[in-house]
Formats: sequence, structure tokens, C-alpha cells
Amino acid sequence: MNEVPRCESICLGTYREQSRFTAMTHAALPAALVPASELARVSTRAPRWRPGLAPPHHSEVFAPANEASGAAAALALAIDALRMGRLGAAEQAGDDRPLLWVQDRAALKLSGRPYRAGLPASLRHHLIHVICESSEDALFALEEGLRCRDVAAVVGEVVGNPKALDFTASRRLTLTSEKHGVPLWLVRLDAAHDLSSARMRWDVRAAPSPQPCWNHEAPGTPTWRADLFRARMHPPGTWILNDGGNALAAAHPADHPDVSATPYPVGLAFAAGDRQLAAW
Repeated sequence: MNEVPRCESICLGTYREQSRFTAMTHAALPAALVPASELARVSTRAPRWRPGLAPPHHSEVFAPANEASGAAAALALAIDALRMGRLGAAEQAGDDRPLLWVQDRAALKLSGRPYRAGLPASLRHHLIHVICESSEDALFALEEGLRCRDVAAVVGEVVGNPKALDFTASRRLTLTSEKHGVPLWLVRLDAAHDLSSARMRWDVRAAPSPQPCWNHEAPGTPTWRADLFRARMHPPGTWILNDGGNALAAAHPADHPDVSATPYPVGLAFAAGDRQLAAW
């Protein structure tokens, strides 16, 4: 009887184990997983963003530091989310939890501190303002604020692309926000698009306000041009946002082409293991 040499037996056994592992791996993959190119096509049918939708718990707003558009738009988005009762305990009537606003010293110098008298009446006396000397301290304060369920929402402002705000730090903020149910809007002043775990990322600029109905010399409604360039559940797009104090309104700019057919690279997010890797 011919016997297989020992070394060949070991190689044959290893090959069989590898084949069995490969078969099990392919069998374990869900049938819904398709190539990234196919997911990009499917993503064109994803619902477009609009005010009142349930937002992700971690969003980033990129804005220039020489105008207050970033902080104002972040505050408007936060108030819209809380007003619609989409965020955990915010659904309870009479929610009077405070809003935590964190700034590093550089953001305070460039954009100034929140003006309490200009805040909506519901937040005017429910604001906790924290000033940190460095971006590291600001990230620590943001994470600690996200751990407190007695806070309705957190708004942060940091300048540029500090080393402390790398992908790992961003991921910590995302996981903490989602674990404790406290949403975060992080305003990035004069910052370049970098790697981030934020579920929704905006580019915001000031836009001309519509003329008031009665007095054309009076200040108009705060208005911003907002480009949603990264989101997990929505295709990218551009809106003109304004908030007259009653509700956040969104309209497409007249001079902007229709972006409803723009493919959204959701396949990249799936392929990257639930990470936001696009830095554009």
C-alpha cells in the first residue's frame, strides 16, 4: 500500500484546512454585500437630507473663522434636531437640559464667545460655556460632556487641524456620543478636510439674507450656504439654509446644478469597516 510521505500529508492537510476556511468565510458573508461600485449606484437612491430628519450623533461643520457662519449653522442644526424631538430624552415634554458649548482659546480669539442675548429663548438661560487653553483640553471637555446625559447637546469649536484631533480622537467622540445618546456638532474653523469618524460633514459659508418684508434696511434672516460633502445615509448636496427662529428651512441655490444624480461613495464606507475615510 502506497503511503503519502509525511511532508506531503502535512501540506495536503494545510491546503484542505485553508479551502475549508475559505468556503466558510464566503458562506458567512451576507448576500447584501456587493462591490463598492454597485453600492455607489444604489446610493443615488438614498433619501436626500432635509430639516427635521434624525441626525447622526457626531457631525462636523467646516467654516471660515472670519465669520460666524460655522457656529450659527451648527447651533441651527442642533436646535432643529432638538425641536423635532429626535434625540433620546429630548422627546420628553419640557426638556430643559442645558447646551454645552466648548471653545479652545484660539477659537475664542478668532470668532468670539457665544452671545447669550442672541440665543433662542429656550437656550438663553440653559447654556454652559467652557473655554479651554488648548485643543487637547477642548477634546477632553467635549468627551466628558458627551458622557453626561443631563446635557441636551454639545457644540465645540476648534481651529485648524490640531494633532490631537486625529482619527483616533474623532472615533472616540463618535463612540462616546452614540453610547450616551448626546449629539455633537464640532465646528472646524479654517480647517482642511482630514480623516474623521464624523457621520455627517458640512462646508458652511455665509450667504445673502433675504430682504425683510417691511423694512428693507433691517437685518435679514441668518442664511448660510451649506455643502453636505460627506454623510452615511444621504447623498451629497448643497442647500441654502436659514433659520428665522421658528424652524430651519432649506432650499437649493438657484445657481447650483442639480446634484440629485451625484453618486455617493457609500461603498467606501462599507469597505472601510464603518469608517469615514474620505478627506475631501
